[in-house]
Amino acid sequence: MPNLATWMRRSDEKYFAPFLSRYAEVKVWNAAQGNVPFERMNGLLLTGGPDVAPEFLNQPVPDPSVIEKDVNPDRDRWELNAIKSAIEGRLPIFAICKGLQTLNVALGGTLHLDIAGHNLPDQKTHDVQPLRSDRKTRYRFEKVNSSHHQAIDKLGVGLEVESWCASDDIIEQVKLRDYPFALGVQYHPERGKIYDELFDDFVSRLRNSLNREP
Repeated sequence: MPNLATWMRRSDEKYFAPFLSRYAEVKVWNAAQGNVPFERMNGLLLTGGPDVAPEFLNQPVPDPSVIEKDVNPDRDRWELNAIKSAIEGRLPIFAICKGLQTLNVALGGTLHLDIAGHNLPDQKTHDVQPLRSDRKTRYRFEKVNSSHHQAIDKLGVGLEVESWCASDDIIEQVKLRDYPFALGVQYHPERGKIYDELFDDFVSRLRNSLNREP
C-alpha cells in the first residue's frame, strides 16, 4: 500500500476526497491530524493554504500587511522538512497553490508577495484563466481555475517553468529538472473536472516508489 504524506486543512478535504477515493490503495497521512512517519512515505502532496510565514521566506517583507493573518509556522516547518526529505529520497512530489510557493521557497526561490487579478471569485472553481505553455510541457491546459494572491518571483534551484498566465506571465506551472516527478501548479486541480491526468500520473509514481523499496 503506497503511503502519501500531506498537510491538509479540514476545509480542503471535501475537494480532494473525490480524487483520493479513486485510489483506495493509497493511505493518506495528514500531518495536520497527527504524526507522519516520513521514512515510510512514498510521496508528498503539498496542498493549498495560507501564506508562507515570513520567518521562512528568502526575502524581506517591506509591507507586513500583505501577509495573511492566519499563517501557520508549524505547518511551514513541517512542509519544508518534508520537501527536503522527499527530494533526498527522490519521492514524487505534487505541489498545489500554496504548496507550489512552499516548494519554491524550499529550493531557495522568492515570491511576489501580493499580486492583482488572480483572486477573483470565478477563478476559485471555474477554469477561466487562460494559460500559455512551453512547447515541451507535458500537461497543457488552455484555461485553469487559478486563485491566489502570491506567486513565484525568483525560481528555486532546479525548477523550470512550464506554463504562465497568458495575460501577465505569472508562473502557473513548474517542474523540478532532472527529477523523476515533482510537479508544481498554482491552480487548483482538486477543484476541477479536467485534471484527472495529473492525479493519475502522481499516483502511478507513488506505486513506482513503493516498488523501488528494498
